[in-house]
Amino acid sequence: MHLHFSEEELAGRRARAIEAMSDEGLHGLLIFRQETMFYLTGYDTFGYVFFQCLYLGADGRMVLLTRAPDLRQAQQTSIIKDVRVWVDVPDARPAEALKGILQELGLSGKTLGVEYEAYGLTARNGKRLEAALDGFCKLVDASDLVNRQRVVKSAREIDYVRRAGELADAAVEAAIPLIRPGGDESDILAAMQGEVFRGGGDYPGNEFIIGSAEQALLCRYYSGRRVLSQQDQLTLEWAGAYRHYHAAMMHTAVVGKVPARQREMHAVARDALLAVEAKLVPGNTVGEAFDAHAAVLDKAGFQAHRMNACGYSLGTTFSPNWMDWPMLYHGNPVVLRAGMVFFVHIIIFDDDAGLAMTLGRTSLIGDAGPQSLSHRPLDLIVGG
Repeated sequence: MHLHFSEEELAGRRARAIEAMSDEGLHGLLIFRQETMFYLTGYDTFGYVFFQCLYLGADGRMVLLTRAPDLRQAQQTSIIKDVRVWVDVPDARPAEALKGILQELGLSGKTLGVEYEAYGLTARNGKRLEAALDGFCKLVDASDLVNRQRVVKSAREIDYVRRAGELADAAVEAAIPLIRPGGDESDILAAMQGEVFRGGGDYPGNEFIIGSAEQALLCRYYSGRRVLSQQDQLTLEWAGAYRHYHAAMMHTAVVGKVPARQREMHAVARDALLAVEAKLVPGNTVGEAFDAHAAVLDKAGFQAHRMNACGYSLGTTFSPNWMDWPMLYHGNPVVLRAGMVFFVHIIIFDDDAGLAMTLGRTSLIGDAGPQSLSHRPLDLIVGG
């Protein structure tokens, strides 16, 4: 088997998940999140774009219902022994096939948790699931049951996150020489992703973000490339990904002369980033960390130009994004603990001036506070 964790570690995770299920009064869990399947069993696939469910019972029994292309995928990447296949036909009803499995396991009238918050469970399939199980068992939302467990990383997971941080650093080092007048965004992306692959890393959970000129004020990927001009700005958000564990970074670089306003924006962004990181201490809340970001930016007069969130947890995530739970926003009551990993991004977009400034990096929370997973300085990147 191609496992990234020992069978003992995977078994310990499932035992803790079963304990959490018991606390919630659940007889079983219907797992649709690929992150959960990977976390509990090692199962690694993108087959979750179709109907796919892993059942985990309170007795530890597991059954995976999937399509034929993922039978061998499960056999070679996971410890799952019981794999059932639903067949592709015009009137395929995988939810009914799942009901048959649950009947076989004696779950009629029982209470089952469902990971409704899952990219693999579309609204259409969710309706089909509920229709198939209506009157058979009770379904309750258990979307965060394993999420809460995953947020604190094990020693092995931390090894992977640290490696992801090294790959993120390597990616930006490859990009910096190309950030110059005449530099092509396509070459910059190729260099960055190439460094991750050369280092043994993975595709990230979502596309790298790149935008220059007025598109530097965007924080989403879009299709299309341009060549940098003599005076320009370039916003990059990327991640090193290793064994599906992510360490993200974000920077806005300037090409040519740095406008005074943009230099000020960088100084404020750096202060805000450090203020948030100073709050990433066990016992504080996620909301308190966000408030530190807002206080610095608002005091400097950038309230109208900031975002309403300034980062999120990172870990093992699959497409379509690398964001994990919980997110840094005002009032979030989640208490920080050692072993959590957070990507903090400071984003300042001044539409009136047409200027962007972003700065971000990933930190591991230790007993005494955060440890940056990037070894790069927070200096402004100036090309040309």
